[in-house]
Formats: sequence, C-alpha cells, structure tokens
Amino acid sequence: MTTRRWPEVLWIVRHGQSAGNVASDAAHLAGLPMIDIALRDVDVPLSPLGEQQAAALGRWFAAMPEHERPTAVLSSPYLRAMRTAEHIRDAGGFAGPGIDIEADERLREKEFGILDRLTRHGVAERFPEQAEFRRLLGKFYHRPPGGESWCDVILRLRSALDTLSLHYRDDRVLIVCHQVVVLCLRYLLECMDEAQILAVDAAEEVANCSVTSFVFNPRLGHKGKMELDRFNFVAPLEDAGAPVTAKPDAPVAVK
Repeated sequence: MTTRRWPEVLWIVRHGQSAGNVASDAAHLAGLPMIDIALRDVDVPLSPLGEQQAAALGRWFAAMPEHERPTAVLSSPYLRAMRTAEHIRDAGGFAGPGIDIEADERLREKEFGILDRLTRHGVAERFPEQAEFRRLLGKFYHRPPGGESWCDVILRLRSALDTLSLHYRDDRVLIVCHQVVVLCLRYLLECMDEAQILAVDAAEEVANCSVTSFVFNPRLGHKGKMELDRFNFVAPLEDAGAPVTAKPDAPVAVK
C-alpha cells in the first residue's frame, strides 16, 4: 500500500478584492504613473466588495458536509489574505471550531521592489531600463531591483509544499494567498514549464476569491500526485450574488 505524500484535498484561494485593487484600477483608468495608496502592501485591507466576496466563499465552504471541509488552513500574512480566511472561518467553513489560521510568510505576495506602487505607465516613465529588461526577459525571470521574479516566488513555494507533504498529508488543506502564488503553485504541482504557466496566465485572470483545487490521485505516477480538480472557480460568488472581480494584484503600496 502506497503512503499518501500529499493532503487529501488542497484548495488554493486568492484573497477577495482589496483596496489596492481598487486604487490600481483608478490609477490605470486615469493614466497615472503612481497608485494612490499609502499603506504597506502587507497592511492593504479588503475593499467592501472583497469582504462580501470572502463571506460568500465562506458560506460555500460551510455548505459542505463537515467531513469534507478544510482541517488545516494556511494563509499569507498579508491583511487581505488573513481577512479572507477569517471570513471563511466565521461563516463556519472549517471542519471544526478549533482550527487555527496559520500565517506563512512563504505564501506572501510577490515583492515588487523599486517598482512598488507604479503602474505600467509609471514603470515605462521612471524606469525605462526595467521596462526593457522585463520585455527581454519576460515576467517569469525578470527581477526588479529589491523585488522578486516568478522564479523567486517558486523557490520559496517549493519549501511550503515540502511542509504540506511532511506535516499535512492527513489533512484537507485550505491556502489563502495571491494571484501569482496561485499560478506558481499550479506550476509546481503540475510540473509545468515557463511557456505552460505563462499561457495559463495569459488565458484568464485569477479572480478574487476564486477557488483552485487539487485532489490526491494515487494512480498518478509512482507514488500518486495531486490532480487539478478546479481552476479559477467562481460559482460560490455567482450563486451568492457577489460580483466577480479579476484584476491582477499590482504593486500597490510602499513596503
């Protein structure tokens, strides 16, 4: 009998719409170089709509039989992610009342470095050499000064997945995180290459409070693997009448 190396189920949820997403939309629509928000990225809260989205998702989890709900919950320490997880908990979406939300800094947002709070227009205007480097290298490999590339995010997520395999193999795990983290976890769990994950990224935006889920399939590979079950699933929001938003996380605040 093969010992399962992975959780029974893994749900990966992007946080609800944030105040940063709203400020980013406004800056892009106005053609401004800077996003008007003064908080550290870690402290950017959910918007009122994001609170509504998170509550709707919590009710979706709560509607599951208790034996199917999450037994372990990991979250980015950023406020918008932690608040999303709290809404799911407060709606009764966990498998029991004693389950804690564990903050894990490896699940944090991609670091933007000197490009923090700049729109695409602002990057081209203030750091044209970085805009050219990104064009030449592509978003997967480009690392702005003081920031991270997608590869850097993937490196820290490899460690997070090792933790899942070592300590949560008997659990049903919920992760609450950010758009790039959702995609990079798919890259790792599905053994993708650069072209494959960028094609997924180009095809559609990861919606706020969308659910990406994997289930353990013992028939895959030598020891079984996590198999994609859903990607960018927004029916919990639509069924609850909560508007779906799909703007990408942006460099929205001073770190």
